[in-house]
Amino acid sequence: MSDSLETPLLDKAFPCEFPVKVMGASVPEFHERVEAIVRRHVPEVSSQAFSSRPSRNGRYVAITVVVQARSREHMDGLYQELSACELVTMAL
Repeated sequence: MSDSLETPLLDKAFPCEFPVKVMGASVPEFHERVEAIVRRHVPEVSSQAFSSRPSRNGRYVAITVVVQARSREHMDGLYQELSACELVTMAL
């Protein structure tokens, strides 16, 4: 399917609840930084929307947060800022 066909279909899916998973090193400031970035883009997100899970060896942590996505551009902005954070290894 081409991008021109995918974009209108994706745009019709908004607004919606959207899970965002962010992975990085298990350091104290990781959760604080991720939460601050998410709150800049989705100020109404509750603390209960965040959950975290350490890796098997404890060196990494995955944070999942369910946000109310307003548009594709809204989510693009969130992912760009998360990806630019030096503590973030990956954002899905």
